[in-house]
Amino acid sequence: MDLKVLGSMLFFPIQMIYYIVKASVLSLLPSRRKDLSQEIVLITGGGRGIGRYLAEEFAEQGAKKLILWGRTEKCLKETCEQISLRGTECHYFLCDVANREEVYKQAKVVREKVGDVTVLVNNAAVVHGKTLMESDDDALLKSQHVNTMGQFWTTKAFLPRMLELQHGHVVCINSILSQSPIPGAIDYCTSKASSLAFMESLTLGLLDCPGVGCTTVLPFHTNTDMFQGMRVRFPQLFPPLKPKTVAQRTVDAVRTNTAFLYLPWTMHALVFLKSFMPQAALEEIHKFSGSYTCMDTFKGRT
Repeated sequence: MDLKVLGSMLFFPIQMIYYIVKASVLSLLPSRRKDLSQEIVLITGGGRGIGRYLAEEFAEQGAKKLILWGRTEKCLKETCEQISLRGTECHYFLCDVANREEVYKQAKVVREKVGDVTVLVNNAAVVHGKTLMESDDDALLKSQHVNTMGQFWTTKAFLPRMLELQHGHVVCINSILSQSPIPGAIDYCTSKASSLAFMESLTLGLLDCPGVGCTTVLPFHTNTDMFQGMRVRFPQLFPPLKPKTVAQRTVDAVRTNTAFLYLPWTMHALVFLKSFMPQAALEEIHKFSGSYTCMDTFKGRT
């Protein structure tokens, strides 16, 4: 065997241990938080649910301008007025992220009327809450178009300018269901798994791009209208997250340039267990913990 290859093979584990220890130590140290006073933040699905709380939190943390995208003007207008009353410049535009042409058209309007978006928050999502055989074909397509493909269009619309400026951040509000699916929301779980792969690939692809970062948020069941009707077997053990908490932690993750954020932190254990436990054991845990095993029909959108 070539000595150079042998040396690389021997050095690789040592290098990995070094970076693991380094990352662990750095995670324990207080992080310097980025100033948001010059940031122009665009939030898809910004009129309601987590999107509304995100808008409020970005405003609270000093963002320069906020832009809200969504499909329901009433909600967008209400949220925009609330943000404006706080003293933060806020604009809203009707835009269905599933429509590629509409996204590109509205992105151009945003640049002309408001300025260059420096923080893109892909929050818009839909869920129909049905099994595969109960799901309408058009509804299944809608989930994939909004939850996954919409991210392609918005990111393609705004990322190039971020790269030119060497300044920007792409955020995805994902879900722990992307890594721990449930049977009653097959459209949502599938689209969120695709969305996670998109963000993982994008995050790695931007490692050599100075000034541009990514954050993927993977929360447990959040108490919003989108999942109204969903019930957890043991709500005392597995309480739903508050949307305000998700928003606060998300903005903090942007400010600290955190790549992946699991909410609550115990979701790390779930992902770790799935990596080595037998399928039969995982099925038993799923049946016991319930995480969504008792469900009414639910559907929603943001």
